[in-house]
Parts: sequence; structure tokens; C-alpha cells
Amino acid sequence: MLKLLAGPNGLTFDASLGNIPDLWFGPLTPLHRAQWHGTCDGDATLSKVEQRLAGDFLCMPFGKSDLTGDPQHGYTSNSAWDLVTQAPGKAVLRLARTVQGATVEKHLELSAEAPLLCQTHVVTGGEGAITLAHHPMVQARGARLSMSPKTAFIAPSKPLEKDENIFLPGARSTALTAIRGVAGPVDLSRYPETRCEDFLTAVEAPGNPLGWTAVTRDEDVVFVLKDPQVLPVTMLWLSNGGREAAPWHRRHRGVLGIEDGIAPGAEGHRAASADNPVRREGVATCLILGPRHVIRHVIGAIPRPADWQSVADIAVSGARLSLTGDSGSRVDLPIDPAIFGA
Repeated sequence: MLKLLAGPNGLTFDASLGNIPDLWFGPLTPLHRAQWHGTCDGDATLSKVEQRLAGDFLCMPFGKSDLTGDPQHGYTSNSAWDLVTQAPGKAVLRLARTVQGATVEKHLELSAEAPLLCQTHVVTGGEGAITLAHHPMVQARGARLSMSPKTAFIAPSKPLEKDENIFLPGARSTALTAIRGVAGPVDLSRYPETRCEDFLTAVEAPGNPLGWTAVTRDEDVVFVLKDPQVLPVTMLWLSNGGREAAPWHRRHRGVLGIEDGIAPGAEGHRAASADNPVRREGVATCLILGPRHVIRHVIGAIPRPADWQSVADIAVSGARLSLTGDSGSRVDLPIDPAIFGA
């Protein structure tokens, strides 16, 4: 287990499969760890990433691999990474195997001056089309959700679990506060209390300079940032007691996956290169491999300001990251101005 520290901030990285099971910014611990993490190793019915479900990991391809037969979410989250270099608060790792002929490097960087984890993945070479996404998970029961402007919210054509979906299969909506549901509109600006196992793909609005998602909890605000030109969708996984099979046993509750990526939602690898509802919104749903792609992503958390109920906006200007609450007050953090650069 690799451990990185930068001032009061730190993380652990499980190089045997590629996830970040622990991340902390001082006393704040933004990421979720499943109850069975580390207790069901060797269960041949589960992929490694499911056996040790926790934190954040890179999916490549995202979801089911119905073209190449890779495990769920790909070998980037189910196989070994080799350490290339390490320095205080930083590490570079390389996936020990290729993905469709592509090499994948992971750059992890923590800031000692701000509660931020910056990740950069460099994908070099390879052939064909592939999907990918980050997969950070947070405990969100009772939390408020806000996002950068979106063109559409699209539900999967089939429920993830029979009779456990709250969104109408195949439905398209245009507002986070009025998602078309099986029992009427669902206001997703607050995490639902209804038991469910569901999924929603949010398509970034054209011209957004920064894609962001914020989860305002009782004590903190967890936020995720992306370059919307590279990762044009944010897929929301709602796991709230709706999955009965082992090891879930309906105990996995209040979990929100914030899965920034390039994918056709939950439809799988094969659907990514064909006509699909997400592609019809005018965005790419797969990455064409070769010669080189750079994917940047940020996870952060701050103590919740007393006058905030939710986040109204997040923006980057030069070396400043600004979060604005619904009250109008603002929190500024230092950020590397090159993190979303070329």
C-alpha cells in the first residue's frame, strides 16, 4: 500500500488493483469505503474492484466490457500498477499491463496548501475505441447535490436492478430538480431517501470552462472537477440499499458515485462506438486511442461554511479556485493553474 503525505493531507493507494481507498484533508475524509472492503477476497464471482470497493479508481473501459472480456471497469481498477517515481506528496505509477495496446500512467499529487488531490492519467498508443471514467464515491445521505450546467440528464434504457430504479428507464430530463421518475419527477438536488440502485448520465452544457459536482454534507463540502472537453459526461450512481446480492445485502446505503468520463452511460463498451442517447446530445462517448491523451481530475473538500446550504458555482481563475455558496459568500483555494492546461 503506497502512502502519500503533504502537510495535513494524505492518501493511500492500493497498487495491487489501482484504487485510492483512503483520502484525507486534515480531519475531512471525503471518500466512501464499502462495508465488505477487504473481507471477500478470492470470491470468484466478484471482480477485484468490487471485492475492495472504496474511494476512487480509473475505469478503462467504464462498466461492463462487452467487447474485450476485461473485468468490470477494466484492468486499470483490477490489476497491478508499478511505482515509477515518488516524492513528497507525489507519485507516478504505470499500469503493469496494456489496455488495447495502450500504456497508462497515473500521476498523483497532493497539495500541502489546499485540500486538493490532482490526478493526471496519460494514455499513450493503443488501437481502437474505449470508454473511461473516474469513480469517486461519497456518503451522501441527506446531502445536497449541485453541478455545473448540463444539457441533459439521461437514465439507462434498463434498470440496474429490477424494481429498484427511481428514474424512468430511457428518460431524458433537462433539470437536476426535475428528473423524470417512475413515480413522478425526482428532485436530485437532495440525495433521495427512497431505496434504490440507479444511474443517471449528465451531459455537460456546451462552452462550460470547468465541469464540477459538489456534495454539501452536514460538516463539509466534497467537490470534483474535470475538463469537460475531455470528460463530457458525469455519471451519477445512486446505491441506496437497492442491491440484494452478496456482498451488498441491501446494506450499501447513501452512496453517490460521481463518475466523470467519456462513455454512453451504463450502456457498455460496445454501445460507445454506435448510435446512443448520449452521443445524440452532441458529445463523444468513446476515446479513440493513440497517440496520446491526458486526462486531469481533481477531488477536494472543505469545511462547510455556516451560511451554505449548497454550492452555487465553482470556477478557476489563474492560480485561484473559487467556490461560491448559495448565500453568495466565497471560499478561495490556491490551485496549480496548469492542472487543466494542455
